[in-house]
Amino acid sequence: MLFRSVFSDVSLERLPPAGKTVLVSALETIPVASTDRHVEYVAAAHFESPNWSHDGSYFLFNQDGTLHRLALGSSEPTAIPSGEQNHCNNDHGFSPDGRLLAFSDSSAEDKRSRIYVMPSSGGTPRLVTQNSTSYWHSWSPDGKTLAYAAQRPDKFDIYTIAAAGGDETRMTTATGTNDGPEYSPDGGYIYFNSERTGHMQIWRMRADGSEQEQVITDENSDWFPHISPDGQWMVFMAYEKGVTGHPADKDVELRLMSIKDKKVHVIAKLFGGQGTINVPSWSPDSKKLAFVSYEQLSEEALGPQ
Repeated sequence: MLFRSVFSDVSLERLPPAGKTVLVSALETIPVASTDRHVEYVAAAHFESPNWSHDGSYFLFNQDGTLHRLALGSSEPTAIPSGEQNHCNNDHGFSPDGRLLAFSDSSAEDKRSRIYVMPSSGGTPRLVTQNSTSYWHSWSPDGKTLAYAAQRPDKFDIYTIAAAGGDETRMTTATGTNDGPEYSPDGGYIYFNSERTGHMQIWRMRADGSEQEQVITDENSDWFPHISPDGQWMVFMAYEKGVTGHPADKDVELRLMSIKDKKVHVIAKLFGGQGTINVPSWSPDSKKLAFVSYEQLSEEALGPQ
């Protein structure tokens, strides 16, 4: 005889671990053709925001104010020297030719973030944005322009500036926070997230700031659109309805949208948020994504370190 049980109005909640906890970070990859997640690197430490190198041979991420590189298949990351800039945050990425690295850092006396550029192998950073607070997000496909989010003076909007430095150009003026700008591979558009409708959604505009239009319309709080190098896909991170900002330690979803038909589906559910996918993290062949998930484990469960 077979019995069937039916449950309704059931919710699953993450129970906090007992005793003292340790944060564990995992750098994961996932193919866009499946939901088969693979852990590339895990550590009892807090690291954030993986980039994939220009040639696909290593990852870049930030940890404890320093940039690190991790070769595929390796278990030991190495620090990338950045001179006096040793308070790097989770906004960093390679130029289109892979020779340069743009990153945001708050080592200045006022502790406010500014954007710097240096060789991708490390070196002496060159200051690009005199004004603060500025958070890098994207290179233009020709490598000549940087797009970033900036607070001027108490509101975040999207700006661009020549990679060589100079005057910045304000691209958005709409109500609320505008953040996460990223150029499309053909340079025609800048995708970004904006809360001008009342909660954070994905938008895009022409590279000159014109024709601003909403791309995603839903009830979630959507952040950080990243376009695949082949221009076929957009990944973004979705918080639950009602979440403001992009906090850490939240249940989030990574969602994939087809640029061609605008269809969206979930490719990963994880515990993360801030630091998960702040920066461009596509593999060069557009087949995989890299991201960071987090977990709070008890010291007892983690075992000896």
